[in-house]
Amino acid sequence: MASHRPESHPVTPDGRYFVVRGRLWRLSDPMLDDRLRQKLVSELMAARRDVANGKRSDDHELVRDARRRVDEAKRTLGERGPVWWKDGAPDLNRHLAKNTGYADWFRDVCGSERG
Repeated sequence: MASHRPESHPVTPDGRYFVVRGRLWRLSDPMLDDRLRQKLVSELMAARRDVANGKRSDDHELVRDARRRVDEAKRTLGERGPVWWKDGAPDLNRHLAKNTGYADWFRDVCGSERG
């Protein structure tokens, strides 16, 4: 099964995270069925649009509901909540790569600590 990999950001060798501005962000579970992944990504994007629309229109209820839907989609994708890997490695989501076991890899791939 193909896994979702951001094309413009480096992905850790184990496929668990991508890096934006030096920070690790958890990738989706690569074992998800491609159809389910696409459905969840579509739901996630719609929910994010609703967050923006709710903010623009000052609709606090819409924002609250849309944020709940964003969280639900991200949890089902494996980007939040319990980790999808089974080897006991900790979740380093949102950590700076330079402060983790990925520091050497990050320095080699990015040529600096900035990313």
